[in-house]
Amino acid sequence: MTATRTKAKAQDTKRARGSGPRDPERTSASILAAAVTEFTAKGYAGARIDAIALRSGANKRMIYHYFGGKEDLFTAVLEEAYLDIRAAERKLDLDKMEPEEAIDALVEFTWRYYLKNPEFLTLVNSENLHKGRHLRSSKVIQKEYPRFLELVQGIIDRGVAKGVFRDGISAVQLNITIAAISYYYLTNRYTGSIIYDRDLMDSRRLEERLEFNLQNIRRLLYTCC
Repeated sequence: MTATRTKAKAQDTKRARGSGPRDPERTSASILAAAVTEFTAKGYAGARIDAIALRSGANKRMIYHYFGGKEDLFTAVLEEAYLDIRAAERKLDLDKMEPEEAIDALVEFTWRYYLKNPEFLTLVNSENLHKGRHLRSSKVIQKEYPRFLELVQGIIDRGVAKGVFRDGISAVQLNITIAAISYYYLTNRYTGSIIYDRDLMDSRRLEERLEFNLQNIRRLLYTCC
């Protein structure tokens, strides 16, 4: 082995151990970004660590060092995806809005987030194919989601106290419904466009769908509907 190759190998080993000049946060972020692309394109089963390493500029040892393997890396990607949507929701300050305004904001946010982040829907689909086994093992998600449900339940309770929302609405069921009416439309946009003989992704159709979603959630919640 030449001196150059020996030196390069030593540098790789140091980096894999986290003691080299590489920035750990930047390396981790680069690996995660590459993993999102790979898992989104090929699903969990089809994704390859070699491809993620090539795309991220990190060698396989680095990936194993930071994430421990394909299973753990996919779990980390899912955690990042779910935490991102929750972080974006928190910026809305829904708890500071009137309940009617907060629900409308949540419905619109969900719709537009899905439109801007189609990889989120693809990752969720992939995880459902694997019966949620990666998400089930995530303590990060188990800790984060009760907080979100408490926020939604708080909005419902404030609306009930104000006399504008019906009593007995579950935050879990409401959130599933808000997600579903956006999720189904977008994940079935290709088949739907053929079946209904219209471009479901046309900008006018997208705005029509958002308004339809808003009206239906209002009908579900409001005492007057």
